[in-house]
Amino acid sequence: MTKFLFHGIDHVQLAAPKGCEEKARFFYGAILGLPEIKKPEILKGRGGCWFQCGNQELHIGVEADFREAKKAHPGLIVKNIEELKSILVSNQIAMKEEPVIEGRKRIHVSDPFGNRLEFLEFIQE
Repeated sequence: MTKFLFHGIDHVQLAAPKGCEEKARFFYGAILGLPEIKKPEILKGRGGCWFQCGNQELHIGVEADFREAKKAHPGLIVKNIEELKSILVSNQIAMKEEPVIEGRKRIHVSDPFGNRLEFLEFIQE
């Protein structure tokens, strides 16, 4: 087996119910500021939308029997968690602050579909 078979993560996909696109674009695009990227033509008929998140992509995909992910979650790295918290508060989005672990400030929020998201900022302790 090749020692360096894996090189990173291209994207993370979160599920959402049919008709989610408007709410997803508002939350992930307008509130969080993630730029939307075009889905390939061949996938547009499936619904959902995609966003750029650093060097990775965050895909919101439609799932027929949608059930929110309350435990499983992506951990998204931010540069100014205090600014993000202000943005969340001003948009009346509930957040839960978590204890700092291994040099990371952390908060959890739920997206408009109930999926858990973790935001982390690396700090010097």
